[in-house]
Amino acid sequence: MSKILIRGAKVLGGEPQDVLIDGETIAAVGTGLEADGAEVVEAGGKVLLPGLVDLHTHLREPGREDSETVLTGTRAAARGGYTSVFAMANTFPVADTAGVVEQVWRLGQEHGYCDVQPIGAVTVGLEGAKLAELGAMHESAAGVTVFSDDGKCVHDAVIMRRALEYVKAFGGVIAQHAQEPRLTEGAQMNEGVVSAELGLGGWPAVAEESVIARDVLLAEHVGSRVHICHLSTAGSVEIVRWAKSRGIDVTAEVTPHHLLLTDELVRTYNPVYKVNPPLRTERDVMALREALADGTIDIVATDHAPHPHEDKDCEWPAAAMGMVGLETALSVVQETMVDTGLLNWAGVADRMSVKPARIGRATDHGRPVSAGEPANLTLVDTAYRGTVDPAGFASRSRNTPYEGRELPGRVTHTWLRGKATLVDGKLT
Repeated sequence: MSKILIRGAKVLGGEPQDVLIDGETIAAVGTGLEADGAEVVEAGGKVLLPGLVDLHTHLREPGREDSETVLTGTRAAARGGYTSVFAMANTFPVADTAGVVEQVWRLGQEHGYCDVQPIGAVTVGLEGAKLAELGAMHESAAGVTVFSDDGKCVHDAVIMRRALEYVKAFGGVIAQHAQEPRLTEGAQMNEGVVSAELGLGGWPAVAEESVIARDVLLAEHVGSRVHICHLSTAGSVEIVRWAKSRGIDVTAEVTPHHLLLTDELVRTYNPVYKVNPPLRTERDVMALREALADGTIDIVATDHAPHPHEDKDCEWPAAAMGMVGLETALSVVQETMVDTGLLNWAGVADRMSVKPARIGRATDHGRPVSAGEPANLTLVDTAYRGTVDPAGFASRSRNTPYEGRELPGRVTHTWLRGKATLVDGKLT
């Protein structure tokens, strides 16, 4: 593999430096670097980050290849600056056995646009009644460490306790979709003023908060790790903050869309805004931003949820829940966190690369941009502003809430172990 010299990049948003890639590794970082025969990437003014890591991606394969495949999803990831994604288990068949997680892992290896780490189901068939093959999935070639029934809540406290106890033995983590099902029957959007005015069934904040409260206490009791998926309310922030103050081993994520969009958009009845958990209020959005800035919320995760056209282009009650997010995530984070002064680029690297890699035990990712480290990198033109056009997405689905919206920033290059997967905004 040839040498690559990235010249004049602002590493983590700092002073311009040169970065030399030799094969799969960063060979040197400094100023005035030279390398005979190296391919030169002029990066003046651009920000260089460690490759992004998404702890919450739906790749849909096997079973829903009409929505997404491992190939199209990882191509979308590369366009968004990601070098590693964790693929959720709600496929058909469900990723609740060693065989299915190995299939997803091998597809990721075959396509090569980013590393794919499968997430195993907590319960058989996501049905919440019986633990899945957690140990077998961990011991498989995929080496699963994160388990989740995302899309459904592990609502039975006994099952949740057993899962936490089981994964503790090998340092695994249970990622909970916090949604009390009895409190959200028939829910269509956030429960509040807007839902009352529109006459749509409400998804109350307490349905999320009550499960988080239960699960952090279970994690404390067991002495195990719990991760909270797509945290969406101000109350949830306070529960996680309290749990961390007690020393409970809890981590939490927020999605880009929950950092930017509010339930006021549902007044359009456009199903592109239908998502689970639902878009909340402006107060919730502000609380989530502040919590991400102060570290109460550990990471940004996309919850990339692709759907075919027919599942979204229909009346609101019949529409599927979810939004694609891999190709716009970094732009939304720049808009909501960097351009507002809440985070610098080093903070973005921490929330979108370092910590998600640490939570998921993706040891080759989220590493420092320094000599001897794997060359998993993304280069961002932060001065760019452009209008989102889903027609140009690499994802197989187009259900973005940002169509026609102007957002800042554009990933121009992505390198996976020194191999360019994206060059000048074009997939290789």
